Amino acid sequence: MDRLRQSLLEAPITEKDGYQYFVHPVSDGVPMLEPELLREITVRILRRVDLEEVDKIVTPAAMGIHISTAVSLSTDIPVAIIRKRSYGLEGEVSLSQVTGYSKSEMYINDVEAGDRVLVLDDVLSTGGTMSAILDALTEMDAEIVDVLAVIKKAGENKLDETDYDVKTLINVDVVDGELIVVDPDGDN
Repeated sequence: MDRLRQSLLEAPITEKDGYQYFVHPVSDGVPMLEPELLREITVRILRRVDLEEVDKIVTPAAMGIHISTAVSLSTDIPVAIIRKRSYGLEGEVSLSQVTGYSKSEMYINDVEAGDRVLVLDDVLSTGGTMSAILDALTEMDAEIVDVLAVIKKAGENKLDETDYDVKTLINVDVVDGELIVVDPDGDN
């Protein structure tokens, strides 16, 4: 159960507009995602989150899809994908996503008031995406049963000032072009 940690330590680091960014199969799709790593992540998620009351898994496109699909296949809980494109379907809800390096609109479909949801994402960095998703789901009167991001990057996080509790599997930081594991067990 050490593949995630080792793969992060081996991840290349790039810089984009002064932001140090690790390139990893879970967060970027490159290098390719090996099934053993995805399996380890799925098992760790299943052990960490409360699934008893969950009706739907909710995940943002694109990098939460593979993780949520693996969890869905293991639990038979359907996945609702928050898309970066509007389809104009009945009940579609728009939200504004602001991250450390981009801004965009995202759209939630297939989530209704009273749905009990597990929110899954690949990385929690600035908290911009996750905060917007959780706020939108709360406004929609969905019940947020549990929230998990596989990887948490250290630093200022918008969720620190909220009541939302986000679990993580591993916490890292990037210092002077090197990835450092801050907490190999993440946040409970």
